[in-house]
Amino acid sequence: MNYFKTAILLAAMTALFSIVGLAIGGQTGMLIAFVIAIGMNFFSYWNADKMVLRMHGARQVDARSAPEYYGIIEELASNAGLPMPKVYIMENDQPNAFATGRNPEHAAVAATTGLLGMLTREEIAGVMAHELGHIKNRDILIMTLTATLAGAIGMLAQFGMFFGGRSSDGERTNPIVLIAMMFLAPMAAGLVQMAISRSREYQADRLGAQICGHPLWLANALKKISGMAAHIPNEAAEANPASAHMFIINPLSGQNMDNLFSTHPDTQNRINALVAMADEMGLGVERNMVETKIRLRPWDSEKDDPTVIPPRKPKGPWG
Repeated sequence: MNYFKTAILLAAMTALFSIVGLAIGGQTGMLIAFVIAIGMNFFSYWNADKMVLRMHGARQVDARSAPEYYGIIEELASNAGLPMPKVYIMENDQPNAFATGRNPEHAAVAATTGLLGMLTREEIAGVMAHELGHIKNRDILIMTLTATLAGAIGMLAQFGMFFGGRSSDGERTNPIVLIAMMFLAPMAAGLVQMAISRSREYQADRLGAQICGHPLWLANALKKISGMAAHIPNEAAEANPASAHMFIINPLSGQNMDNLFSTHPDTQNRINALVAMADEMGLGVERNMVETKIRLRPWDSEKDDPTVIPPRKPKGPWG
């Protein structure tokens, strides 16, 4: 089913790419844009993961260079019945993470230094289990291709704005059309991203909770990093907003139009769903925790915040 969704997505993004080409250069521009889009589809299938990792300055690590982090991924991947993905670290203070690749056999997970430094081992496990959930659901191909194609659409629209364009009869394109396309094309690409991302986050949350064995590990992590991410800028994500939907928490500051349409569901709703899942598993949570609003700030400590859900040790990957 995911292969069908991928085909629909690629068709939609290719059509959008062609429409931008039509607005910039008429029928000739549309044909050129269509050919470029087809070429990008093939190139992105094999190389989009490397492009996204490079965008965010990710470096690969192994059991020797990052033993604890690598060990967490190794244990979770075994728990999920997945091949061991490549493991990366991004030098970034914002706590965040994402998964990428074209299939479980060619997958990678990446976490920021901020996430690894601010969360407990259990919370890191919850976050990375969520990313492995994306891999197991085969979401990563769609998410990665969307990031590269949406970015290309935005660049094409800006190219038309700054360098102008001509229709097939040689006349210059109306500048108003170019200005409109500069704003509307990235917005349309963002809507496509939003349409495919929100439901996938809930699915990955639930599967990730099953993989790590405790929904509250991820609930606690989401509670912490959502507040911190809003206060700590992610310059790589701001420079490449088309990849924002890949992260577990929206990495954008919201100070520009790139964040007009959020690709992530409300964090409190995600926490509520995880708390309800913990109840279903008989892990025991106070009922009033469900209604607790997120208010943890980067300068608050977990000890000082009475609304942090206390993690309990279940029979999970840590014994």
